[in-house]
Amino acid sequence: MMKKSILYLLFLSLFHWTPSFAQLDSINYLEEVFLSDVKLREFSTGQTLIKIDDSVTKLSRPALGEVLQFNSPIYFKQNGLGMVSSPSFRGTTASQTAVLWNGININSQFNGQTDFNIINTAGVDEVALRGGGGSVIYGTGAIGGTVHLNNRLKFNQGFKNEIFLQYGSYNSLDARYSLEASGEVWSLSVAGARNSSDNDYDYPEKGENLNGQFYNNSLDVGLAYKIAPKNYLRAFSSFSHADRHFSLIRPSETPTKYRDVNSRNLLEWETGVSKFKSTTKIAFLDESYRYYENLSSKRFSFGEAETFIARNDLEYFGFKNLQLASVLSNTHTAGEGSGIDDNSRNIFSAAFLLKHQPAQEFSYEAGLRKELTNNYESPLLFSAGAKYRFSSFYSLKLNASKNFRIPTYNDLYWNPGGNTSLRPETSLQAEIGNSFRWQNLGLDLTAYYIDIQDMIRWLPESGGNWRPHNEDEVRSYGLEALLGWEKKVGSGLLNLKGIYAYTASENQKTGKQLIYVPYHKATAAAGYTYGRWNFDYQFLFNGEVFTRSDNDPKYNLKAYTISNLSTSYAFGREGSYRLGARVRNLFDEAYQNVEDRWMPGVNFNIYLNLNF
Repeated sequence: MMKKSILYLLFLSLFHWTPSFAQLDSINYLEEVFLSDVKLREFSTGQTLIKIDDSVTKLSRPALGEVLQFNSPIYFKQNGLGMVSSPSFRGTTASQTAVLWNGININSQFNGQTDFNIINTAGVDEVALRGGGGSVIYGTGAIGGTVHLNNRLKFNQGFKNEIFLQYGSYNSLDARYSLEASGEVWSLSVAGARNSSDNDYDYPEKGENLNGQFYNNSLDVGLAYKIAPKNYLRAFSSFSHADRHFSLIRPSETPTKYRDVNSRNLLEWETGVSKFKSTTKIAFLDESYRYYENLSSKRFSFGEAETFIARNDLEYFGFKNLQLASVLSNTHTAGEGSGIDDNSRNIFSAAFLLKHQPAQEFSYEAGLRKELTNNYESPLLFSAGAKYRFSSFYSLKLNASKNFRIPTYNDLYWNPGGNTSLRPETSLQAEIGNSFRWQNLGLDLTAYYIDIQDMIRWLPESGGNWRPHNEDEVRSYGLEALLGWEKKVGSGLLNLKGIYAYTASENQKTGKQLIYVPYHKATAAAGYTYGRWNFDYQFLFNGEVFTRSDNDPKYNLKAYTISNLSTSYAFGREGSYRLGARVRNLFDEAYQNVEDRWMPGVNFNIYLNLNF
């Protein structure tokens, strides 16, 4: 399989067109900082972006799921601390949220999801969220929203080292090291991290979290080289190895564990000809897992998949205030596993985008995308968005799109049960956003509606086998509110942030709310900086959730609130060293995200952050 994959990659490299080297004065390149996923910034008209600062990620545990739990409208279903964590974005399922690493979709080829507890934020420079559809640019799974993990590369910044060490309850260790080094024509970034815990906390009434120990190691490298002015090569690599024992519900259960090994590699070449700018990407993604269903035995089930992606983003700037772009992409995946025969599939896609700003107050964009593959019939997708700024106080945003999710490797090829005649899930959606800005206050209110057709469900058949079918129709609608404010208070600076999400997600046949989708979620954060001292408070409210499709309230998980409190002191000549302490779940709330999966009560940690 590996040999075939390498030959395939070489074939694509030879026939994929890219412009020759040239100077391009009319294109506005960013000389100092490169973000690989520029489409996020350029083609999000009418949608709301949430960017999470580096300082915020350090207030949470290092796993991406923990960071977003306190700083986004996304609800996370978590099977205990450090265990499998899956999102529900705007009431959709975990496989309907696309996760993009430097613009490349990294959802698993097997189940179509990303486990947010195996991604360490230490190797990510920017975490951003975009609610709503994004399939025209990002392809499958971008129905509820997209989560973007981007790396920055800077020139002429010299050397910078950072060490972050954190230790706390349950023998939990969070160790991170990062290096940035750059000159006039090159830039290098390296980040390594380890996150581990015995994870043996007590349950609120009686009992202990058994067999919950885990560790996660990660290494991320970024490199940029300036071939000539406005002509760049960039490379990114990410490797992670996670080993998790799955917590037991009862001591009598058989201990199990799960091992993930993932690597991602991306090579980019950005250059221009006349009024064109071209970015060519070649990516190789490798994912594998082993599941040990009985730790007293060496037997395991497994899955392995290799994905090659060749992509070209071409932009044209020849018209005044008008930008045209195309995205051509070819994705080839080969995989096998315990329940899957050796199989492969190939997908070619073409997308065309337009963005126009006829007046300073008004801009709009539109896009089309079509995929070609032998495995299923893909629909024609579209997107359109507009923004009008009525005044410095108020702006109106509109967006509509058709999006999709293709059947996963398990859906198509699982043996027995795979169904190669499945259709992609499709969705039609619209949203309207209102932005208010006054002095240091910002408020965004967004209402949305999503209609999902042909949702794939695995159902039992005669003989006891399960088989996927296009079954359900779902509609989700709701409201999101984002609030931000900061003000100088006394000799210090006070900042406040808040997020509220109302989410209704119903099976159209039964009228019942989907399970594990709360109607209400709210987060808040307050920070106050005074001299060398810093104080932070985090708040999370998750409303009641149904755990049964018939919405029987007897089995509901209760609503809960969590509060975290931390303080730190900066020392050293320029305050570049910081020592801090935190209390998590300050009021010892007894809560669970998944039935019978209790989370920890009040717990503590201390940390040391060195920059030099």
